[in-house]
Amino acid sequence: MDLTYDCPPTLTDSQVLEFCKTGLLRLDTIVPDEINKRVFQYCNQHDGAIPATEDWYIENVTLNPQVFGPIRSLLGRDFTYPTAGGNHRVQGPIRITNGWHNDGGSTHKPNLDCLQVFYLPQDTPKELGPTEFLPGSHLLLSLQPWMRHYGNIRGSVSTAVPAGSIFLTAYSIWHRRTSSTADEIRNLIKYWYKRTVPPERDWIQERGFQPKDAKQSQPGFYFHREHHRTINDVAEMFYWLCGMEDEYSSVNNLDNNLPIFLSK
Repeated sequence: MDLTYDCPPTLTDSQVLEFCKTGLLRLDTIVPDEINKRVFQYCNQHDGAIPATEDWYIENVTLNPQVFGPIRSLLGRDFTYPTAGGNHRVQGPIRITNGWHNDGGSTHKPNLDCLQVFYLPQDTPKELGPTEFLPGSHLLLSLQPWMRHYGNIRGSVSTAVPAGSIFLTAYSIWHRRTSSTADEIRNLIKYWYKRTVPPERDWIQERGFQPKDAKQSQPGFYFHREHHRTINDVAEMFYWLCGMEDEYSSVNNLDNNLPIFLSK
């Protein structure tokens, strides 16, 4: 059973827009080291199972105060937090040459109703085969068989981070495991937060910032794609998060490349 939580939002307009571009937010070493060690030990003693219902885990991981402000900003008030999760636990060495995918149920639309979280309870250097993300790929529609044959892609982001780091991601972001060279176990814990209310622009608003400014931003996607299409998708997602989806429609002014916003 998922429970709900509320707290003040901490992201600004620009930071929310940046998440719309990349579908990714990195939070380094926010889980205390003693908790990371305890989680790591628990996983080793329980064949990779995670302590999802333990009070000490809930307080320091799923209810971590440093992660709640960004989640509140992106999912709105009374979002759900998990009482379960999974561990993508593997032992190397493993050679990976492809494997890009997004998880089941992924959709190509501007909605942000769920955040998928990746928590690293141990130092995860390149030798352990950390997960890799492709920023902006949450906006790219692609069938799984077409994705899996890709190898290295310029602009990808590695989760080679210190213990206690957390990544918040749009559910549909492309990701993959990378090759590992060490004969060690890597733990990667995944869980989800979900929206319960309609979206609205109730994060920290910046003076002078207007939703239409999203159309002027540079995309956070590095894979080959039409530039204008990516910018439009980013702007549409930002408008949706503002609760202004019905007001969003754009065309390109070919003479001066300025956006025009119309009402549907």
